[in-house]
Amino acid sequence: MRRHRNIKIVATLGPASSDYDTIRALFEAGADVFRLNMSHGSHEDHRARYDTIRKIEADLGRPIAVLADLQGPKLRVGTFAEGPQDLADGAKFRFDLDPAPGDATRVQLPHPEIFAALEAGSSLLVNDGKIRLQVDECGADFADCTVTVGGTISDRKGVNVPDVVLPLAALSDKDRGDLEFACELGADWLALSFVQRPEDVLEARELAKGRAAILSKIEKPAAVRAFPEILAVSDGIMVARGDLGVELPVQSVPPIQKRLVRQSRAAAKPVIVATQMLESMIESPMPTRAEVSDVANAIYEGADAVMLSAESAAGQFPVDAVRTMDSVARSVEIDPTYREVIEASRKADRKTVADGIVAAAREIAETTDISAICAHTQSGTTVSLVARERPRTPIIAMSPIERVLRRLCLTWGTHCVATVPLSRFREAVISAARAARDFGFATEDQQIVITAGVPFNIAGTTNILRVASCDERLINRSEQE
Repeated sequence: MRRHRNIKIVATLGPASSDYDTIRALFEAGADVFRLNMSHGSHEDHRARYDTIRKIEADLGRPIAVLADLQGPKLRVGTFAEGPQDLADGAKFRFDLDPAPGDATRVQLPHPEIFAALEAGSSLLVNDGKIRLQVDECGADFADCTVTVGGTISDRKGVNVPDVVLPLAALSDKDRGDLEFACELGADWLALSFVQRPEDVLEARELAKGRAAILSKIEKPAAVRAFPEILAVSDGIMVARGDLGVELPVQSVPPIQKRLVRQSRAAAKPVIVATQMLESMIESPMPTRAEVSDVANAIYEGADAVMLSAESAAGQFPVDAVRTMDSVARSVEIDPTYREVIEASRKADRKTVADGIVAAAREIAETTDISAICAHTQSGTTVSLVARERPRTPIIAMSPIERVLRRLCLTWGTHCVATVPLSRFREAVISAARAARDFGFATEDQQIVITAGVPFNIAGTTNILRVASCDERLINRSEQE
């Protein structure tokens, strides 16, 4: 089941996509990674979906990645005594710690840490930014505000505080429980919501203890400002445009997206573009032209993956949404302009032997008749470096370590193949040549480029590059020598 595109597709599972047949259909339509949204559903629900994914993986013989997305701290107002209230532009409104039901003049905001961080002039956004207020005066247990954009406020609507870094841990008690559950379950990636600082990522990494890779969701202005530091301690990035578009002017989100994608690629770390990509397909079998353009732009930018949320989790056409993404990706990636854009943005700071090896592999593959680049890896780093080059030829990622192959399912252009532990470079050449033929990347009269590290089975030792034939007669002769 070779993918005829390089960008990966992440599909969120939910009520519309919980049974074996639907999840398998999503995978066959093009989903490479399945997202378990810990904001919804019980642990039992997620365990059942995870077990189904692993059964499909075994049935089809292809690694599949599982991404567990943690909810993060949710900031919400309290309740209202007489139902929803209309707040007019220019009206005065108070947030406080009083648990009494609210009215048209006040409501509880049960988060003292917000009051501790606020100052006069700060903004408060309610209900996905539909209501906006400016703080006039505040203290340890209150904030008196003026409504700048009015609307209807109701029970437990979410609150965003875009102007300040809140003294909140990125992991709530629920998140800690979900993190441990996801790691014990076997999730390959953990997505952290509402990251504000690199310390948030380091806390999650300490709790994960290497059992899952850490992906930071960039959805707050503070995370954008601290992005280089957050990127340095993360294994991957998600540009979560929904909350970014609430807390920042919407017109600033596209250039931020482009900048974060390029920086992530330069660091050889996978980056997902997410939120509202094909949202109309929740209820319609056809996307809008604007949505197709949005997906295409993320592909042109060089993102590793694009993501479906409610489209595949709760929509009426989950499989069609994946097929649409797959079709858009194939169309973009054969466009000559796509290669021009991708190659013009190839800006890697090459400092190591591994950097030189993978750059040479791409050069050789693109200037001679090479069918694929086969990268043997123990940690996934070599494959990530090859993918950073965005070569024209396919990438075959080979490893004896299952969890490494699963994590690499999120990385641009990779076709992941399990191999037995190797002890000699000759074995690496033979296994690569056969894999290239078996999966349709090369014929017997074609050649491949192979990268590996000697001594074997040690991470970070990439130091060999070889061009090899896929001719079975030559392979057999090599085996006998």
